Amino acid sequence: MKLNYYVHETAIIDHGCNIGSDTKIWHFSHIMIDCSIGKHCNIGQNVVISPQVIIGDNVKIQNNVSVYTGVVCEDDVFLGPSCVFTNVVNPRSGVNRRGLYSKTNVGEGATIGANATIVCGHDIGTYAFIGAGAVVTKNIKPYALVVGNPARQIGWMSEYGHRLEFDKDGIAVCPESNEIYELKNQQVFKTQPVKKEF
Repeated sequence: MKLNYYVHETAIIDHGCNIGSDTKIWHFSHIMIDCSIGKHCNIGQNVVISPQVIIGDNVKIQNNVSVYTGVVCEDDVFLGPSCVFTNVVNPRSGVNRRGLYSKTNVGEGATIGANATIVCGHDIGTYAFIGAGAVVTKNIKPYALVVGNPARQIGWMSEYGHRLEFDKDGIAVCPESNEIYELKNQQVFKTQPVKKEF
């Protein structure tokens, strides 16, 4: 039977996985038992996706990323090179905590930068932007821009990945898409696109 996705000859796909059409899995990656990977995904080199992980459509996972059991990545998520998820808060080699995994949900359109670490049990909001090397130790709001160790919020990002500058009325416009965002009660909401004048 012909596959409707691409797997490099050095990659390993365990049984029970569900992989969507037009997904590409590259060199030396290992997709473990009972994973679900959506359509149009790109799984880079040397990626490990642990058992029962759920990956949505159009997710980009760069080289050397570890996605452990308990993680869900919604559609259009970007995972930068060498970023890491954990799934046990207090691991000890001599204590078996298999199956006691904390959950982490990465919301639609979120970006996690290179070498960032996501400590388990914390959710990443839709279109949040986690800076390179950040260590996430709490829930991250939708559209939030966070950096550092531990990660702290320093601003807001548009769905196109531009930093939002809000005026005195709490309104910002994405310079690329012209979409309008509103900041209200320390939450960001997309309102509607700017109507272009001709």
